[in-house]
Amino acid sequence: MATKAAAAWRSVSDAALRPHRISAASRRLCSSEPATRQNPPTKASTLRPEPSPTHDWIGPPNPLSNLRPIVYRINEKESDLEKQLRKLRQETEDWNHSFWAKQNVSFSKEKEAFIISQLKAKGLTLRGEDGRRRTLSSEEMAIFYKSFLDRNQMRHADYNKEWYRRNFTITLLMAKVAVNSLWKTVTEKQRQKKNSTPTN
Repeated sequence: MATKAAAAWRSVSDAALRPHRISAASRRLCSSEPATRQNPPTKASTLRPEPSPTHDWIGPPNPLSNLRPIVYRINEKESDLEKQLRKLRQETEDWNHSFWAKQNVSFSKEKEAFIISQLKAKGLTLRGEDGRRRTLSSEEMAIFYKSFLDRNQMRHADYNKEWYRRNFTITLLMAKVAVNSLWKTVTEKQRQKKNSTPTN
């Protein structure tokens, strides 16, 4: 299964996956219509490669959250601090996916209901005589977009607070890991230098 999953994934360096800022009010306000009709679970796909000791894996965008899943590498000599960092990063990835998957499914359902209600108010069905799906004007849809953002304002604010809190903790742990790694390198060089110094 890992081999089949890896075919759709690609390896990336750790530097490309550092924490970055996401604005909840301006991201991922749409998802695919099939996801709305089928109402699939929001759980991330289990079809993913095994962690690598040398690089991270990044997969194709999830159809619900629109986020690319990441599998972080596991160093062969992973320290307790590095393990703590990796687990928090992976947990944050799963938390982020869950939030946007649920948000996007909710958005699509409410959008569909709004379109149907507006067409019904005009005495129209969802599809015209030619079988094509009817749409609303950009001005009409702007009413829904504003309403959706207003109703979810607190939810987005809570998401942003938690996102910043997690990113701060992750950044702090990354700094600690870097300092520990630097100290380990310096002490190892000093030890080697001491051992290689000839004694009289």
